[in-house]
Amino acid sequence: MITGENFLDSLSIILIFAATVAFILAFFEAGFRIGKYLQPRYAKGGDTPPGPMIGSTLAMLAFVLAITFSMAASRYDQRKQNLLHEVNAIESMYLRADLLAEPNKTAIQQYLIECVDLRLSGATKGVGGKALIRSLTLHDLLWTEVKTAVNENPTRLSAMLVQSANDIIAVHERRMTYAVRQRIPPEIWFALYAIAGFAMISVGSQAGLSRSRRLMQVIPTALCFAILMTLIIDLDRPADIGLVRTEDRFFDRQAGSGGLRLSQRVEFIQTLYEQQIGQLLDDR
Repeated sequence: MITGENFLDSLSIILIFAATVAFILAFFEAGFRIGKYLQPRYAKGGDTPPGPMIGSTLAMLAFVLAITFSMAASRYDQRKQNLLHEVNAIESMYLRADLLAEPNKTAIQQYLIECVDLRLSGATKGVGGKALIRSLTLHDLLWTEVKTAVNENPTRLSAMLVQSANDIIAVHERRMTYAVRQRIPPEIWFALYAIAGFAMISVGSQAGLSRSRRLMQVIPTALCFAILMTLIIDLDRPADIGLVRTEDRFFDRQAGSGGLRLSQRVEFIQTLYEQQIGQLLDDR
């Protein structure tokens, strides 16, 4: 598993959801007891209901939630884009390597196939840490093979292979940046839960003043907040431990239809090209 810099990564999604629901209900209950305790004094004083202040607190909570969700969704979308770029770079290099002479051709293509297998295993089995180390090693091996091919036969194809190798290494670094390093700061999580706690205390105190818990309204509110928070947390997690994933979708689609591996898919593309070229020659 790729190690993140967030304590929430070590907790299961179900536990986070349950803890968030319990957090909301606990703070509501605390506010209810405070409001119930202060109700006699409040009735004697003739104060106005605290509805507007509670509304402003809830509006602040909604604002912070919207910002946090936007950050997580933007990061998830960027992860998908980076992954798609990496898939295209790997496939382009595989096709270009097919024009090389042996043994560079086979070596480069085998390294690329292993790169795809590592992405799939990292996405489905949670072995991101080992996959990352092996990916970096494969990048070094790819670069060594490309250098050998360039030194032996410096042609335009060699320059294209160099560009493809650079693209794979660069986009992999961008993926790691968005997947591991660029996370929602812990301070935002603390502020979000703190504002939610104060908001629930305010709502609970208002319910306490009226001596009615109104559980039919409070429980759905707690569930909705917990669902949204769990979704944001999952979107912010590294791809190998989150429920909302990107790796297996794109690599399964690019690696081949119906379980075909990258090499099989490329062979199919080459056969299709040959058929199209043959048809064009026949037409002429």
